[in-house]
Amino acid sequence: MNLAHAQKAVDDWIKDHGVRYFNELTNMAQLTEEVGEVARIIARRYGEQSEKPSDKDKDLGEELADVVFVVLCLANQTGIDLQAAFDKKMDLKTKRDHDRHKQNPKLQ
Repeated sequence: MNLAHAQKAVDDWIKDHGVRYFNELTNMAQLTEEVGEVARIIARRYGEQSEKPSDKDKDLGEELADVVFVVLCLANQTGIDLQAAFDKKMDLKTKRDHDRHKQNPKLQ
């Protein structure tokens, strides 16, 4: 599924199962909350913090999907074609960073 299809799927879901989109500020707060849940799992599972028993069953993929869902909501409600924006960003990064990382001695 490309981003355009994902945006439509989210919009269809909102229309079929939700009442409406939360406003942009609420969705921004929701996005922050979801990113925090991802950060908690990463910090405890892959970082130096110890993982609490209550965190062991947390599904990182599900939490990342929550982040994507809210990003798609924000794109829809602000009129952003996320596929076009992503394609443009990949083109920019490819041109700008083509050799940059290969020349970084820290990554050797």
